[in-house]
Amino acid sequence: MALLPTTRRERNELTRFHNDIDDLFNSFLNGFDSPLLGRRAWPAIDVADQDTAVVVRAEVPGCQSGDIDISIHNDVLTISGEKKETKEHKDKGFFHVESAYGAFRRDVRLPSDVDSEKVEAVCENGVLTITLPKAEKAKPIKVQVKG
Repeated sequence: MALLPTTRRERNELTRFHNDIDDLFNSFLNGFDSPLLGRRAWPAIDVADQDTAVVVRAEVPGCQSGDIDISIHNDVLTISGEKKETKEHKDKGFFHVESAYGAFRRDVRLPSDVDSEKVEAVCENGVLTITLPKAEKAKPIKVQVKG
C-alpha cells in the first residue's frame, strides 16, 4: 500500500504556489538527518567512555541479532543491518504509518584505542549493547605524586 502525501485546499494561486514550493523543499530534505529539521539518524546511539571500556548502546527495535553487522576499522565502529518489514503490515490497510524499514548504517568514531579481539555485543529487547575493552595503552595510568 502506498501512502499519499497530505494535500491542501488553497483559495488562491499564490498560496498554492507557496505550498508547492514548501512541499518541494520538504521532500528534498527528507533524505537528510538534521536535528534542526526534527530528524535524527537511525539507529539512535549512546557512547560512554568508561575507565576500562567504551560502551555503545544502539536502539534497534524490531531487529534480531542476525540482522545486525558490527565491524571495527582503525578507530571507527560500524553498525549496519536491515530492519525487515513484517508481512502483517503489508496485508492491512493502514491509515498512518511511521514505522521505518530498510537498511541502516552508523559509523562511530571511537574516543580511544580498543582491543578488537575482546569486543562483545548483545542485542536484547531492541537495544544493542557493544562493549569495547580499551587497549592497554589507552587505559589511564595513575601516577603517585611524591613530596
